[in-house]
Amino acid sequence: MPTARAISSAVLLSTAALLASSLTACAPAARDGDRRGDGGTATDEQALKAFRGQSPDWQDCPAPAPVQGGGEAPRALPDGTAWQCATLRAPLDWKKPAGESMDLALIRARSSGDAADRIGSLLFNFGGPGGSGVATLPGLAPDYDKLRARYDLVSFDPRGVGNSRAVRCSDPALLDDSEVDDTPDDGADELAALVAFNRDTAAACERNSGDVLPYVGTTQAAQDMDLIRQVLGDEKLHYFGISYGTELGGAYAHLFPERVGRAVLDGVVDPTHDRMAEALAQAGGFQRAFEHFAAWCAERGCALGADAERIVAATVALEEALDDTPLPVSDGGELDGDALIDAVSGALYRQDYWPTLRVALEAAADDDGDVLQDLAEALGQRGGDGDPDASDAPDASDAPDVSDESDGSNEEDAFRAITCDDSSDRYTAADVRARLPEFLRASPLFGPGLAWSALSCAGWPVPGTAHRPEVSAPGAPPVLLVGNTGDPATPYEGAARMAERLGKGVGFELTFEGEGHGAYDSGNGCVREAIDAYLLDGRLPAPGAVCEAEPLPEGK
Repeated sequence: MPTARAISSAVLLSTAALLASSLTACAPAARDGDRRGDGGTATDEQALKAFRGQSPDWQDCPAPAPVQGGGEAPRALPDGTAWQCATLRAPLDWKKPAGESMDLALIRARSSGDAADRIGSLLFNFGGPGGSGVATLPGLAPDYDKLRARYDLVSFDPRGVGNSRAVRCSDPALLDDSEVDDTPDDGADELAALVAFNRDTAAACERNSGDVLPYVGTTQAAQDMDLIRQVLGDEKLHYFGISYGTELGGAYAHLFPERVGRAVLDGVVDPTHDRMAEALAQAGGFQRAFEHFAAWCAERGCALGADAERIVAATVALEEALDDTPLPVSDGGELDGDALIDAVSGALYRQDYWPTLRVALEAAADDDGDVLQDLAEALGQRGGDGDPDASDAPDASDAPDVSDESDGSNEEDAFRAITCDDSSDRYTAADVRARLPEFLRASPLFGPGLAWSALSCAGWPVPGTAHRPEVSAPGAPPVLLVGNTGDPATPYEGAARMAERLGKGVGFELTFEGEGHGAYDSGNGCVREAIDAYLLDGRLPAPGAVCEAEPLPEGK
């Protein structure tokens, strides 16, 4: 799920040509109009049979395409296992499988264990919506190496993302965000600019990707996952979903409860919230996480204040001051309030970023904005879900350079398209103004941006399906839900509500008393042991089980 800045940002990526994929699959007989070989039109049942009968043509993976974020081709794993990629065909519209079809991009690493011990494939979705699973899985694979003893590790670009019929909204000639304020509280002109920008963005999305926009929602993506399951030869879908991936996993369980295998949902989205309620909960989640950071900082003699309350107040005052008078930085640019929110919200995703955030805020308060600007730029390269690449954790003394490789990624476009397809909520400026006091009470720092982000679907050319995808799954086997008490983006309370919505005996909760977004990728030994035990051996944690965070090393 997104941070305040990831939701409210008006920065849309420039248009880049899609690279033609060199990967092929044994495509179903019915495609590109789905005509039968005898000249007749395929029935829906014939088309579905052909889709399910595909045999992926696995090949060595090329470098991720610009639309996936770019970068180098994935390197072999330490034991020499090569990454393999393939392309499947799926119906563009699952309600009309004999109609137009589309590509789904896949990646996998084969199991490292004995064939007799292999359970099947473990399918990952790392969040967003909008992130490329094909580009993401290789970088995170070391975290899941123990699971590879019994599973092939598999991920995919969901429909509308990366090499799976990417949505393109960006039109640099028409969409100029340079004068757009994400929090237009200073006057009618700023609000008019934001409304116009969202309207023009929606028009550009329809112009560039109108043929695919109605079909990129979570429910259709869940049906794609069942196709992937069948094509990979698995009787059940074994699944690991993180953040938005928990919503996708819940949608799958609702559609196919009898096909759910061992499933883990980590960083759980609250399925009871409409988009405004979700944004309000996130405002409170980020505020709570920042207060935890402030308490940690105060314990270490933070120069911003003697206690957490003063540190929070000082940061709010600094953000307001930077909005009024941006601070010059050494590269010739300026540090403004939006950059401060970028840095703070991004750093709250991982506790090991906190030491750098402390240094950056102390320096900015002393009129040196370089570290905070570097941090904002580094953590701003995070796409729809807002989760920075763990391998790029910044160091206070050497904040990472920001590569231009992601300039062609369609993550923001896909985030907007999937979000607006999933939700029928279409808020107006009057709706936001009426709720602003609640958002400000929840968080004076993060609340305004999250409130105004509710306008992002205004004027969207697709009506949207409901407030949220349905997740009730009576009859499904246990699904392990992991809630993090300090999670800023998917607040802890969402796990209990997902358990309730999944149904009695389905949702099974594990609590992590920690910080950051999600739990498994925090590296916490207790969390990893519990999740590994379930996925590898089918053993659930004891009811009410709690894992405690491990403190940061001394000196940090």
